[in-house]
Amino acid sequence: MTDHQTTHAAQEDARNEAIRIWLDGRIVPKEQALVSVYDSGFMLGDGVWEGLRLYNGTWAFADEHLDRLFEAARAIDLDIGMTRTELFQAITDTQAANGMTDNAHARLMVTRGVKTRPFQHPSLSRQGPTIAIIMEHSTPSIARPIRLATVPHVRGLPMTQDPKLNSHSKLNCILACIAAEKAGADEALMLDIHGFVNTTNACNFFIVRRGEVWTSTGDYCMNGITRQKVIDLCREDGIPVYEKNFSLVETYSAAEAFLTGTFGAQTPVGEIDGRTIGDGAQGPVTTRIQDLYNALIRRETA
Repeated sequence: MTDHQTTHAAQEDARNEAIRIWLDGRIVPKEQALVSVYDSGFMLGDGVWEGLRLYNGTWAFADEHLDRLFEAARAIDLDIGMTRTELFQAITDTQAANGMTDNAHARLMVTRGVKTRPFQHPSLSRQGPTIAIIMEHSTPSIARPIRLATVPHVRGLPMTQDPKLNSHSKLNCILACIAAEKAGADEALMLDIHGFVNTTNACNFFIVRRGEVWTSTGDYCMNGITRQKVIDLCREDGIPVYEKNFSLVETYSAAEAFLTGTFGAQTPVGEIDGRTIGDGAQGPVTTRIQDLYNALIRRETA
């Protein structure tokens, strides 16, 4: 596709060629930020991560992101080896080293660390965790509403790989994204195990029907921080919002659809499975929610 676009499309920024990265206690130039081929994250996808966004000198909702990171690490029995205060200091030190004040995105990654032998058992990771913070100048650049395609890949049951876990093991979502691209779309719309509309391969998903905002139950998707902010803002502003099961039939006839995520906040969806959603442009409810979210960000970063 000649005009392929993703929910993480950003303006080109030459400053990113010279960014500095935090790696295991040192801030180093990008070309020196190297991780062993024996690292658990590289070898097995054994790790967890968070994305944070910088607005007006402040990392938005940082406490909630760190809560989620530490909860995920505890869930996979991974000792981060740093306190929340130390970890946030590493973020702000990296920010200062890069001279960033606004429109920056950080990816904070923690793996089980370097293995003594190239096999699965976690006891082979004996050197402590690997922690990295990639921080880039990043201004979203969405040229048009996103096109989605429904794919056969689903977000599964908690006893396989809990979709609420922000893990390094993203192959299921990558395969979904590939399937969507093969179908001529930008990203994938994934169903849950019951066939209800769930999430995309990278973001949470919402529709607007008859003035109501609908999103999935949250049982089979990453419970996104931006997702929850949108739900809370709708409730505060009197916009009817429901976490519920709904079908593709209801989705195709929606007046609007949009995605939520830390990077792009709210991204409009113009087409699903070749069907135009509404008039194919960003709708008034999505715009209202964007305005409410931007006002929340201004309050958070004042």
